[in-house]
Amino acid sequence: MTDHPFRFGAVGGRAPDAAAWTGLARRAESLGYGTLLVPDTLGTFSPFPALAAAAAATTTLRLGTYVLSVANRTPRAVAWETETLQTLSGGRFELGLGAGRPDAEQDAAALGVPYGTPGERVERVMRTIDAVRNTRILVAASGPKMLRLAAQKADTIALGLPVHYTEEQVAARLDELYELSGDRFHDLELAMNLAFAGEDPPGWVASRFGLTGTGVLIGTPQQMADTLLRRRDSLGVSYVSVNAQCMEAFAPVVERLAGT
Repeated sequence: MTDHPFRFGAVGGRAPDAAAWTGLARRAESLGYGTLLVPDTLGTFSPFPALAAAAAATTTLRLGTYVLSVANRTPRAVAWETETLQTLSGGRFELGLGAGRPDAEQDAAALGVPYGTPGERVERVMRTIDAVRNTRILVAASGPKMLRLAAQKADTIALGLPVHYTEEQVAARLDELYELSGDRFHDLELAMNLAFAGEDPPGWVASRFGLTGTGVLIGTPQQMADTLLRRRDSLGVSYVSVNAQCMEAFAPVVERLAGT
């Protein structure tokens, strides 16, 4: 379904101090992860300075927001931050944008900025993309309006689907994306985040997420690699991110598949 090679990201949002944070970035790079991704929440580091610190500590690791809530910054502010980080990282920054996760409205209120209606936030995503130049764009999308925008504007589409979705449910959403993107579909890189990946999930994983959805990957490294190969063939997903807490356990999969 796609000829995009596999690449992998580690999602990290906080560390006890600067040494631990830069150490996480260097470890991700040494394990073969392609990107370090930082969320945009008031419970995590502010993404742009955190990624700038990671850039200074690494040489090849790419850096991304996963994903900016567009209510928190004006399009011009995002363009300014993006240009700065692109320069300081030597062109390694990728801008990830979203219209807002379910609890993003609380962050906007705490920051004293208007959250806006769903339609206004989708419009702001579009204006933010238009304000940014010479940067790879990832858009997190699940609903029809964001899928349509992502199909038109994004380089990478992160499928913002519930963890418990089956492969059949993901495929149904991709059918919709196929219709929306037309000739662009095969140029799009499709991404999916794993809430957990490893051989022995702790009890909270089953109670919080269940163990059968596409957002949880369980098995030996070879079994996990085989599953991702099959999903790339059937769904076209080639960019896979994992929580940094799973980074070590998932590293053998990265070693097997990255770049292939």
